[in-house]
Amino acid sequence: MKDLETRYLERLAELYPSIAQAAEEVINLEAICNLPKGTEHFMTDVHGEHEAFSHIMRNGSGSVRHKIDDVFGRSLGARDKQTLATLIYYPAEKMRLILKKEKNPEDWYKVTLYRLIAVARGATEKYTRSKVRKALPKDFDYILEELLMEKENAEAKESYYESIIDTIIRIGRAREFIIALSELIQRFVIDHLHIVGDIFDRGPGPHLIMDMLMQHHSVDIQWGNHDVLWMGAAAGEVACICNVIRICARYGNLDILEDGYGINLLPLASYAMGHYEDDPCDCFKLKGNSATDPREMKINLKIHKAVSILQFKAEGQMIQKYPEFHLEDRNLLHRIDFKKGTIRLGKKSYKMLDTYFPTVDPEDPYAFTAQEKDLIDRLRQAFRGSEKLSAHARFLLSNGALYKVYNNNLLYHGCVPVNEDGTLREVTVFGKKYKGRALYEVLENYVRKGFVSLDPAEKERGQALMWWIWLHRDSPLFGKEKMATFERYFLAEKETHAEGKNPYYTLYEEEKTVDMILAEFGLGDVEDAHIVNGHVPVKVKNGESPIKCGGKLFVIDGGFSKAYQKETGIAGYTLIYNSYGLILAAHEPFESLEAAIQAESDIHSDQRVVARVTSRKRVGDTDAGREMRERIHDLEDLISAYRSGVIAER
Repeated sequence: MKDLETRYLERLAELYPSIAQAAEEVINLEAICNLPKGTEHFMTDVHGEHEAFSHIMRNGSGSVRHKIDDVFGRSLGARDKQTLATLIYYPAEKMRLILKKEKNPEDWYKVTLYRLIAVARGATEKYTRSKVRKALPKDFDYILEELLMEKENAEAKESYYESIIDTIIRIGRAREFIIALSELIQRFVIDHLHIVGDIFDRGPGPHLIMDMLMQHHSVDIQWGNHDVLWMGAAAGEVACICNVIRICARYGNLDILEDGYGINLLPLASYAMGHYEDDPCDCFKLKGNSATDPREMKINLKIHKAVSILQFKAEGQMIQKYPEFHLEDRNLLHRIDFKKGTIRLGKKSYKMLDTYFPTVDPEDPYAFTAQEKDLIDRLRQAFRGSEKLSAHARFLLSNGALYKVYNNNLLYHGCVPVNEDGTLREVTVFGKKYKGRALYEVLENYVRKGFVSLDPAEKERGQALMWWIWLHRDSPLFGKEKMATFERYFLAEKETHAEGKNPYYTLYEEEKTVDMILAEFGLGDVEDAHIVNGHVPVKVKNGESPIKCGGKLFVIDGGFSKAYQKETGIAGYTLIYNSYGLILAAHEPFESLEAAIQAESDIHSDQRVVARVTSRKRVGDTDAGREMRERIHDLEDLISAYRSGVIAER
């Protein structure tokens, strides 16, 4: 019987049936390994801020403007550079405005095309011709390849290239060509994108961000607790559904569900108006939204309160069903004294800000009424039946995970739960104890089971754990002692609102803690390893730094969500990892799409190098490069087998 290595080489020989073909691939892979590594971008906690996210993706966190500066230096004025940058970000929209005023459109087309080709060359120069070719739009692939590969001193072909540009303009294809060039530049300033959690909630366009990510050429996602919450809702878990609707209502974004995902909220609106018609719902005022339609605002307030009560009931039933979650202290409805209008928390009673609970039975406060049961069934059907939400959930499952190790960087959204002494916290999940990496892996496994398990009991457990991940004190994606949703609505005392963070959030400044976590995830012996996470906004205005533990850990939640920008003082971070090292870009707030196009107002990004490599990183130094080295080794073994006669060439 043939040994395993010979059988493997025979399979490889089917792909490379001769010494010449195997050798050609070795030469190709060796050459690729010596190219500079592609540029990675890390973003987190985008929280539905679609316009700001889209703009940063278009400008490459400032990389497009830097590329223009590199290409043109002082040969182009600042105003012309900004106009060119805006054209690259929004080619169709900006062109429309320019051509309305341009007296000589053919001259403008010609100058602009030459400038864009120069920037495109600069953006693609460190990538292989094959990679660039694959990214070219089919309508212009041959022409673009010719123009991008032009050598500046190729005088013999000067008239050839000029003829191409002139013909593009003459036959009326300049507009489409400019759009294609602009999108190509955008494509190559971000070679790979990491989203370190929390795409959903607060902002108005998480569904639009998901649509963009699904079209992106290379992306991975580390789920945040808000993402897992939406995944749970997509799977039909009732407590997750109620939380999703409540947060949309709280931020005035119910149209995400209705228009974005086609989920009918009319039954919920009718239910809310029927029970809370005369209730001012003062505790349920919206955050970050100034809707002017009084009736719409009134309905939103009623829905906000109605679904909050449904959530507290659904969560109460979950806690009773799974006592092993040890969340009895978060069941609060039965602690209310409905006659006195107070609630008992621990040894202290607090006056409730709102005591109107028409659907809560004091004798059985967590039970749904018959009408509520019907409503919940309809909401479950609506969430599970949304084709777009299902598609987004599938994309998160196939392109996401709870953590990722990529090019010596460890990525996760929240924290690695630890005890006060810095040791890994043991967490019980359905009767078994896990900690560190094993905890992440078992939770991810259950999230996937919540969608695909053939065992109904395991599928139900997986869906329950999605809610657990959202708010449990031991969840690595939450990392706080409690989620004080009830207290923030109904109690004035700030002491009850405190949620308390896991010790991770103080110990991550200590090198021994960070080194222990890196070792836990297999990066203990790597000199330039880093941790990248988000979840907790960095309050820059208070002097807090995103750089922890001397540069071994980066917390890159800088307040992408407008709701957090008053706390942080900025509008988000992007961590950029190129062949020269790590660069942290701090972004100022995005004004508006209209201002970006018409007034050419860009997101100013303050960039600073936070880790410079001693020698330029090559593809061979990356995970992909290591796989290529293994492939080269196998191909060299195949060539030896051909030459020794063990395997015959074809």
